[in-house]
Amino acid sequence: MSDNHHITSLEHILTNSWKADMISYLAAHPEDFNEAVELAVSDRQPYAWRAAWLLWSCMEKNDARVHKYIPAIIDCITSKTDDHQRELIKILQPMDLTEEYESFMFDLCTSIWEKINKKPSIRFTAFRFMIKLAKNHPDLSNEITLLTQDHYLDSISPAARKSIFRMLKELE
Repeated sequence: MSDNHHITSLEHILTNSWKADMISYLAAHPEDFNEAVELAVSDRQPYAWRAAWLLWSCMEKNDARVHKYIPAIIDCITSKTDDHQRELIKILQPMDLTEEYESFMFDLCTSIWEKINKKPSIRFTAFRFMIKLAKNHPDLSNEITLLTQDHYLDSISPAARKSIFRMLKELE
């Protein structure tokens, strides 16, 4: 980062506040919401991950303010770290996606889930997203069932595994 970059109010809050204060700040400064999304899809750490982490706590279901950023969010997911990927997927979770984006996200989440060396938290988040999509597209259920063979679940905690089987039951 260059020395002449002026730290914005939002960037300051993201690195100097507790989450509750960040949420209050964004609620009081709705004009900074777009900056938060733009930071979330950027590579400007430590702000990018924190902005993504903050956003899903400040969004509504299918938040209109996020719609125009859906392509950018989807485009950048694969280039991020596991923790950042998890937060970006959580932003997309409550959004209504086009079928094209749903298809892309299903493939992306499947590939994350299949990488058993990735952090369990990103794998679990990806799985939850796959379940969301399968609820709209029941033909995906069989594919998801195949992805719950033991070798995919071995690195997942017993509590997360239980939650995964509960989600599968919801599909039936």
